[in-house]
Amino acid sequence: MAVRIYDVLFVKMPYGPDTWVRFMISGLIIGGMYALIAIGYTLVYGILGMINFAHGEVMMIGTFGGYFVVEGLSAIHTPTLENPNLTFLNAYPIPSVLLAFLAGTIVAALTGYFLEKIAYRPLRNAPRLVPLISAIGASIFLQNAVQLLFSPQLRDYTNPDVIARGIGWPIEIAGSQVLITYTGAFSFLLSILLMVGLYILVQKTRIGRAMRAVAQDKKTAALMGVDVNAVISRTFIISGALAGAAGVMWGFHNGLVYYFLGFVPGIKAFTAAVLGGIGNIPGAMVGGLFLGVVESIGPAALGIDFQLKDVIAFSILVLVLIFRPSGILGTATVEEKL
Repeated sequence: MAVRIYDVLFVKMPYGPDTWVRFMISGLIIGGMYALIAIGYTLVYGILGMINFAHGEVMMIGTFGGYFVVEGLSAIHTPTLENPNLTFLNAYPIPSVLLAFLAGTIVAALTGYFLEKIAYRPLRNAPRLVPLISAIGASIFLQNAVQLLFSPQLRDYTNPDVIARGIGWPIEIAGSQVLITYTGAFSFLLSILLMVGLYILVQKTRIGRAMRAVAQDKKTAALMGVDVNAVISRTFIISGALAGAAGVMWGFHNGLVYYFLGFVPGIKAFTAAVLGGIGNIPGAMVGGLFLGVVESIGPAALGIDFQLKDVIAFSILVLVLIFRPSGILGTATVEEKL
């Protein structure tokens, strides 16, 4: 592997500096979305010690929530003398984007809430394998339910003209133009803000203190007056909201939504959570960004087909599980969870 990387970077040099910058930018954007979804896995694992394999479908449902809002707003005409075909989406882009994110996060948060209440809470005292099977079943159920409700067709996300896909700020790298798209910059910055906000919520607020108490010892937390069921429900709501926000970002940036959308990002985000250290919020952030960058740069650096990026991602997962199962930043201990 080292020989191939050396051969590509210093001997053949098929890509210029501008192309490597494009790869890096793309990796950071997708990595931010992976990190947001990965935090959902980490939150639930920190509280319940289980992997919510339906989390990718929660993200997909949030994407649909934002999609239907932008479709509805693009169907509302607000004509002016200058533009008789103007729609609400283009006349008021900022409120439209906020409404899309609001719808996506609320729908995903409610999905997470009811998922815990229906599929996981009755099995809380069951052997650990049982909730895992329930999570896989919930994932398949949500995929098929969305397919039956909205059909299996791929749908295009409608962006306001001011943040249309493919436009942005051009910068010059080694004499070539590199485009930083508006949707990419917006998605990355929002991902960072949401991750920082969540970390502050968990570390500095009363809700976060209750979450850390339940993660450390549920029975003792209950004896101290903490409503364990309410804390677990809030955890699923928060993780669902983050996944929904990531889903709306995915729609605005990548432009497609369909019933199977959440499967691959969900598995990648789980890989990122394990890579950073499952149960560790900063680890999920670092793991998501690292995985996104490696996915984007890896095929070019190794001189292989870009369709093999998933092979690189899951090979990293296998190597981490073999040589450092605690992850890059280490799995949180009982005292450190969340």
